[in-house]
Amino acid sequence: MVDPALRTALQAFLAEGLDDYLAILEEWVAINSFTANAEGVNALGAATAAGFTRLGFREERIPSATQGFGDHFVLTRPGNGGPAIGLVSHLDTVFPSGECAANDFAWRIDGDRVFGPGTVDIKGGTLIIYMVLDTLRRFRPDDFDRVTWTVLLDASEETLSEDFGTLCLDRLAGAAACLVFEGGFYDEGVFKLVYTRKGMAKFRVRATGRAAHAGAAHADGANAIVGLSAAIGEIAGFTDYDREITFNVGFVTGGTVPNRVPHAAEALGEMRAFDDDVFRIGLERLTGLAGEMTANGSSTEIHVDVLDTTPPWPKNERTAALMEVWSGTAEALGWRIVPEARGGLSDGNHTWSQIPTLDGLGAGGGNAHCSEQDPAAGKEQEYLYLPSLIPKTVLNFFSILNLIQ
Repeated sequence: MVDPALRTALQAFLAEGLDDYLAILEEWVAINSFTANAEGVNALGAATAAGFTRLGFREERIPSATQGFGDHFVLTRPGNGGPAIGLVSHLDTVFPSGECAANDFAWRIDGDRVFGPGTVDIKGGTLIIYMVLDTLRRFRPDDFDRVTWTVLLDASEETLSEDFGTLCLDRLAGAAACLVFEGGFYDEGVFKLVYTRKGMAKFRVRATGRAAHAGAAHADGANAIVGLSAAIGEIAGFTDYDREITFNVGFVTGGTVPNRVPHAAEALGEMRAFDDDVFRIGLERLTGLAGEMTANGSSTEIHVDVLDTTPPWPKNERTAALMEVWSGTAEALGWRIVPEARGGLSDGNHTWSQIPTLDGLGAGGGNAHCSEQDPAAGKEQEYLYLPSLIPKTVLNFFSILNLIQ
């Protein structure tokens, strides 16, 4: 399952070439690829594709379905009669360029941490894909040549665009695996790999009241903000940690001026759950709020719109089979896999139902999505955990070999 001599040679090669790999990552991190920065996303895609081209991959750009977003990149290398494997990452990050400048958030190495926008989410994961393929080409060229490899890079994963999920299902139909390289915990031979993720529903709640003069005719009005507040209170009460379902209202707006009873107010939020039935019941409770809401003696009309849904990625046999391969490989290497259920979503939510999917295969690190640095306030910038790069590459290298054999 694991050739000791090959492992020794592989680890020595990776250690010797680590600075070169980090130079590639530094180039990628220097490119601002905020989701709404289409030019930056495309520049990162082109820089990433250039590296994979050296491994024999062909570049293809697929325009995003969302206007103003960058292109999805698909990098392919046809095989010679072997299985097909998909390797998924994304190009976009959550950091506008002004935010990075304001927080002095850029590439820097401090001890065993590599700081910078996207280092762990997810440019470090893309680097591990590159390192795995580079080492397979060098040490197991026959296996590398017989597999059909498809690297799929999402331009807008942070918004979880449906069109990329459709693209993955189309290009990976019949594949042996879809391997998602979102960041994953690593420490001293212990890895966490993701086998299930929550689903998410985005919703809008609107309250319609009746405007009136706040001083002369207050009793004639129906305060939409008060009605919306009552609805938000009920929504917050739907959260049930025991059943692993959460509701979060993240944005509220309403009213115009203080001397007017507001006639309209609106809130945006999201619901997340692991279990399909819990997810469905949560939606039913949410939409059941629609109708008349009486609060503080006035009545308003509540409207609930479900804007978008991404179903949960539940426990399933296909993912379990991949987890068994990776766990067995880790054991042979003297390491250990801890299965992780993760509340955040990934492109794996789109693929698990049709293609065996495993996630969390990317770099270890922490503070994803954080650009601020204020140790006194407990704030630290996003970082990649440098000691994770070689073990993650070694684990994926041997696991893929065991999978295709």
